[in-house]
Amino acid sequence: MTRYSADHQLLWHQLFPAPERDGPTLQSQLRTRLVSALLDGRLATGMRLPSSRDLAAMLGISRNTVVLAYEKLAEDGYVENRPRSGYFVSSRYLLSAKPTRHSAKKATDQDTSVQWHSRFNATHAGAKWLNKPHDWQRYRYPFLYGQFDPGLFPIADWRESSRQALDVTAIRGWAPDAIDSDDDALLDQLIRRVLPRRGIAASRDEVLLTVGAQQALYLLAELFIEPGTRIAVEDPGYMDARNIFARRGAVLAGLAVDADGVVPDAAVLQGVQYLYCTPSHQCPTGVTLTTERRLALLDWARREDGILIEDDYDAETQYTGQPLPALKAIDQDGRVIYIGSLSKSLSPGLRLGYVVAPAPVIAQLRVLRRLMIRHPPTNNQLTLALFIEHGHYDHLLHNLRSALADRAQVLSAACREHLPAMQVITPHGGSALWARLPDGINTAVLRQAAMAHGLLIESGETFFLDETPPLCYLRLGYSSIAADRIKPGIRVLAELLRSRLTHQHSAS
Repeated sequence: MTRYSADHQLLWHQLFPAPERDGPTLQSQLRTRLVSALLDGRLATGMRLPSSRDLAAMLGISRNTVVLAYEKLAEDGYVENRPRSGYFVSSRYLLSAKPTRHSAKKATDQDTSVQWHSRFNATHAGAKWLNKPHDWQRYRYPFLYGQFDPGLFPIADWRESSRQALDVTAIRGWAPDAIDSDDDALLDQLIRRVLPRRGIAASRDEVLLTVGAQQALYLLAELFIEPGTRIAVEDPGYMDARNIFARRGAVLAGLAVDADGVVPDAAVLQGVQYLYCTPSHQCPTGVTLTTERRLALLDWARREDGILIEDDYDAETQYTGQPLPALKAIDQDGRVIYIGSLSKSLSPGLRLGYVVAPAPVIAQLRVLRRLMIRHPPTNNQLTLALFIEHGHYDHLLHNLRSALADRAQVLSAACREHLPAMQVITPHGGSALWARLPDGINTAVLRQAAMAHGLLIESGETFFLDETPPLCYLRLGYSSIAADRIKPGIRVLAELLRSRLTHQHSAS
């Protein structure tokens, strides 16, 4: 090691800091660091790299790890292996020129910059969003809805299905451009195994795969909504559905939600052409639409030539009683367009959803999807098809229902004990609890205060259609928080609420 100076060793420690023991393999980390240094020009062309023995000693890793990384880099042309001389930086991938920034204009120069805002054909000034910190996973008490919990994700089963999808024969099937087609194996599994659980019978020309339920909503809005189209939405309800419809110029009519689900108010439905709803577990309250009201909605659609858009995003997680059949299952007139999501039960990052609708509708949606993305990634489609076919999906749902039922019970009990002044709707499915705090409590302000204590909650004002919504509602998700952290988190929330109520009484 005496052949390398302290400065030289420092260089390599800067290029390859302490490895992440829980991250990718050491070989992968070393390769990534070396490739970045080569492409960034931090290692000059023709530079001799340390021997595998020396670099391993400097970095405190196995020599075999360095040898394998060097050999693969040489095979890919990033370095050259010169016999009896060592490894040297190749010039094959070096950029011929580096990007430069334009210098600032002088005050006297004519302004020739693009006025982008004048070119936008739509803005999102009135849209409401439900935001969360990008680093939400570092918070101790993340009461967030629909987020990833690695403890519930079947890593080994998904890896097995993914490995089979990467078989040479399988790759030949999914690697080519599918243009506007979907994976036959996944369509088959949806039609035979997933949809029948919701009481839905469909043929292949009645199903379209999407990049999550969100894309399905966007495609439907693109196909049906034009400026002035009247569409009824739940109030409170899913804000991104409203944002999508509003972007197309729709006129939104809010339908109230009570303990039986969305209220089919005839006065509100006057002149409405489409109705968007979440019957299984209403977003955000979690209530289930009764059979009587389902029939009333179908009767409205039949009488008024209306269309129902059923977002069944979270139907697979019913853990108290039997789930009611989907609206689509009892539709006798082809007036229900059904949206399903596989992302909620698997992982939101996978972005896999689907639409079930009459064949002429699916044909038009397929054209729109082709113009947008052609088709969802076919490797993920095949992996999911194998995941369902091998029984992993049903096993996941069983475990998921059990875990969510346990968390729902713990959360409800903790709220009754520590937050008696909070009115809650006890969840019978899904993964969130909707609650109303005493008047005068602004949950948006409470949310900000809670973050300082490692507690993440979702304030409820964004779910309401009114420009001046009530400010005392919140949603507590429990899909991303371990059961043993629920009660301590609720105690923190209770203390924050108590201090605010005390401050209000003192001020009055």
